[in-house]
Amino acid sequence: MTIAEEKKDLRRRIRAQERELSPRYKEQSAAAIAAIVCALPDYQEADTVFCFVGTEREIDTRAILDDALAKGKRLCLPLCMAEPGIMELRVVASLDELVPGAYGILEPAADTVCLTPDEVDFAVLPCLSCSRGGHRLGQGGGYYDRFLSTYRGSAALLCRERLLREDVPVEPHDMPVPWVVTENGLYEDGVPARIK
Repeated sequence: MTIAEEKKDLRRRIRAQERELSPRYKEQSAAAIAAIVCALPDYQEADTVFCFVGTEREIDTRAILDDALAKGKRLCLPLCMAEPGIMELRVVASLDELVPGAYGILEPAADTVCLTPDEVDFAVLPCLSCSRGGHRLGQGGGYYDRFLSTYRGSAALLCRERLLREDVPVEPHDMPVPWVVTENGLYEDGVPARIK
């Protein structure tokens, strides 16, 4: 089996596992994860934050988005482009500006300000699953792989503890994310860490 086939198989298994999670667990884990992210010094010190808008099957990031806007941070969200695997980082001043995008995910409007990855201080990233060492299993579209190939700032990968997997297949282009946040806490380079 190729690594691509292993990833496809693991995506199928993780999606099935995610569907079995209770709404209560999802809500509680999302709230705990958001609280940890908002307590991270790198997040607190960041002027510009890049974050995703969580779908029903992902971590609900609304608390992080609301916190960033309330603290006056410049918040940018992904806008998926027509070209597969390409997203732009677009600035939003209010979550009321978001509109359903190509995949039904709320996105910024096409006329909003576009930033480069170099302008982001802190990034909050999604995954289907990941290892504690920050190897992520995404949806397979390559959007965040492309982002991570050029991004050099601080980043946190969000994953529910019950969906962590140490056997995430890795290809040469897969970039690990140093920080993983679950409802149980923070992992830094695979090791449980304290928030300073």
